[in-house]
Amino acid sequence: MPHDHADHSHPHTLLPSDPALRVKALETLLTQKGLIDPAALDEIIDTYENRIGPRNGAQVVARAWSDPAFREALFEDATAVVTQMGFYGRQGEHMVAVENTDAVHNIVVCTLCSCYPWPLLGIPPGWYKSDAYRARVVREPRAVLAEFGVTLPAETAVRVWDSTAEVRYLVIPQRPPNTETLDEAALMDLVTRDSMIGTGLARQP
Repeated sequence: MPHDHADHSHPHTLLPSDPALRVKALETLLTQKGLIDPAALDEIIDTYENRIGPRNGAQVVARAWSDPAFREALFEDATAVVTQMGFYGRQGEHMVAVENTDAVHNIVVCTLCSCYPWPLLGIPPGWYKSDAYRARVVREPRAVLAEFGVTLPAETAVRVWDSTAEVRYLVIPQRPPNTETLDEAALMDLVTRDSMIGTGLARQP
């Protein structure tokens, strides 16, 4: 193996290779220096992973599916609409909603870093921040979608949106068929995080 040697002078030997271990080591160091409170950090992570997570975005999508007036307002000024719902703050100041249809499938990436609508979708997944996703989804979006299990008809165009510090995007996935009798809460359960990024589809009921 290339790294099976006894020379520990190289910088890569100073930190664990696993990113999760690196994060833990950094957290431990900052805690020891009194710069962070682990309990407060756990609370922030829990808030974004579980209490916020993608549930806020799912509520927006479900309402857009079921309320034509809301849907129209959302596409006209998504920032104002989600702010009125209480979904605002850092990483979500300027929102644009884009809609998946039979003709167009939208997918979101941040090619420079990992700009992401935290107030609506929670903590970005690791793959969203990866160099591979950020580079490949622009060049070969259909191949990337296929790796996520999404195969689109040839006649469906794929549109890639580059999220930035100025603008973040929320994909409104297509509403699954045979959901006309479902209320907003039931519709929310069909909306996945990936479907609001564009790398997935809404669940079937």
